[in-house]
Amino acid sequence: MPLYAIFQIALKSLLRNKTRTFLTMLGIIIGVAAVITMLAIGQGAKTIVDDQINSMGTNVITVMSNMFNRSAVRSESGSSSGLTLEDVENIKDRFNDVLYASVLVSSFGRLKYKSLNWYSPVMGVDTDFQFIRNYEMEEGEFFTDNDVRSGNKVIVIGTTVATNLFPDESPIDKMIRLRNVPVRIVGVYKSKGQSVAGGDQDDMVIAPYSMVLGRLTGRWRPNLNIFVSAVSKEKIPKLQTDIMNYLLETNRAATEEDFVVNSQTDIAETSNRVSNTMTLLLASIASISLLVGGIGIMNIMLVSVTERIKEIGIRMAVGAKKKDVLMQFIIEAVMISLLGGLLGILLGAGLSKTLEHMMKWSISISTWSIVLSVTFSCAIGIFFGWYPAKKAASLNLIDALRYE
Repeated sequence: MPLYAIFQIALKSLLRNKTRTFLTMLGIIIGVAAVITMLAIGQGAKTIVDDQINSMGTNVITVMSNMFNRSAVRSESGSSSGLTLEDVENIKDRFNDVLYASVLVSSFGRLKYKSLNWYSPVMGVDTDFQFIRNYEMEEGEFFTDNDVRSGNKVIVIGTTVATNLFPDESPIDKMIRLRNVPVRIVGVYKSKGQSVAGGDQDDMVIAPYSMVLGRLTGRWRPNLNIFVSAVSKEKIPKLQTDIMNYLLETNRAATEEDFVVNSQTDIAETSNRVSNTMTLLLASIASISLLVGGIGIMNIMLVSVTERIKEIGIRMAVGAKKKDVLMQFIIEAVMISLLGGLLGILLGAGLSKTLEHMMKWSISISTWSIVLSVTFSCAIGIFFGWYPAKKAASLNLIDALRYE
């Protein structure tokens, strides 16, 4: 019997019981929709993390002392962390793979403008920090090398700070008080969104490190970190090794455990591993519903075989071969799975878009997740439809004709 004729017979059989056919494919619809949605959420989360990592700058290496293992690290004037201002200049001058380098002194303070108050983290940095972290200016400009050398009381603020202190006016050239120190706002940088850790990167005050050390930290010995930008992504591993060797050379009593030299690549790889693991876990859980849907198909197909035993006997009596009967029931199972898979894709896409709107995430539906779902649906149809089809094809002609 021609394949198209078998296909027509299978289609008529499914259309004869529309409600049962729909209920049979419901498990596949829900399973595919769940897989599509979970993979889309996982991919969206990965995209968000990648964007957040990219917002940290280009080819960035972070150098800091290990706060939990610094007994052997030197403690010189101006730093309790083992890192000094001289280290920044030495790293910049010694290694050709360094494009930019800046110290970072962390602090915190209350900002006051007229009757408005706001608390924000304060970063004391060099001018290279603007290029390391790719800060673009929304208004005004970044402070200059002369501001750093002179310790001028100037700051650059994020959009969150600007919105809360200056809701109805431009903050440029306005004088505010930062921990009771009068400072002038010279710039507002463009929004960078959330950090990988979930913090607001726009709720930040950036100032010359000389001003922060001289005016804000006082006698307190700050924890110095160093930010370095490599000339290219390929140079990052070698530069990390060179910086660590330099630190061990200048801190002879220290070990590698006393310092942390991380890069964006390390952070990205860790984040991707976590994201991929979570996506796989979510997809695996969602796939259970596909398995349940497949079992449902097998159950209904077995019932269908029992109901149509006499029909099968008549078909075999008029010339249908066992392979024709086998093919008919397999096609029915595959059609249920395939149609259920296609409806599941539409439902999954709809759910993904709804979640994107509700969660304000950039949820991404990948092509491979759709192909995987359709392929899996067909495989389920063949796998769970084979046994009922084999049972139908194995019926004895005489017993089938006599079945009531």
